[in-house]
Amino acid sequence: MNIDLGGRTALVTGSSQGIGAAIAAGLARAGATVGVNGRDAGRLEESLGKLRAEVPDGAFVPVAADLGTAEGAERALRTLPDVDILVNNLGVFGAAPALEIDDDEWRRYFEINVLAGVRLTRAHLPRMRDRGWGRVLYIASDSAVVIPAEMIHYGVSKTALLGVGRGFAKEAAGSGVTVNCVIAGPTHTEGVEDFVYQLVDRDLPWDEAQRVFMREHRPQSLLQRLIEPEEIANLVVYLSSPLASATTGAAVRVDGGYVDSILP
Repeated sequence: MNIDLGGRTALVTGSSQGIGAAIAAGLARAGATVGVNGRDAGRLEESLGKLRAEVPDGAFVPVAADLGTAEGAERALRTLPDVDILVNNLGVFGAAPALEIDDDEWRRYFEINVLAGVRLTRAHLPRMRDRGWGRVLYIASDSAVVIPAEMIHYGVSKTALLGVGRGFAKEAAGSGVTVNCVIAGPTHTEGVEDFVYQLVDRDLPWDEAQRVFMREHRPQSLLQRLIEPEEIANLVVYLSSPLASATTGAAVRVDGGYVDSILP
């Protein structure tokens, strides 16, 4: 399958590491110019160095902005005002007892995990619609469907994204712009390693800790291992391409069979 995104410009939010960085690399390999986003300019430059080493022919644009705020969104729009592909990947997560999550923490998760994507969609979707082509993607999670007891605030924020994606897909109906959610399963990233060690013995080697985590906390997984970020990126690149022109308003799973459902 030949995916050619030459001439397209993409913005991947929260892309200085993990799934976001893998998506940025995948889109660049397909020929897109990719806006790489992070809050800290120094750390972002370090991430760009890694991406350029990984994809020597890739075209990357640094977008230093805290997209969890309206001011950060405005800064990003000044840096990269017009994109063809918007991948809303930015998100925070962490374990917390359900009854101890206060109002401020609930608001923080909503601002970063939901409103950040809403703001950018409001800005970019009208331009895409006027051109008659565009892709908007939200990186959701299996936690949107199977709410984890240890982080319900995260799960609920990802559930909201499914509604946001479906709603904006209706706004884009008939325009040539598609809007979709990607339901990512438990994925191997640096942040997830920290999360795993919140729940299992920190003295365990990583490979053993991962197996214990999946067995005790994610036993529904049919893959029975953490997903690699590149596996998420592969689906995102496809959904960003002209080949996915008939897929819109969908929540597409790349979850290792974690969600126990026969529907996508």
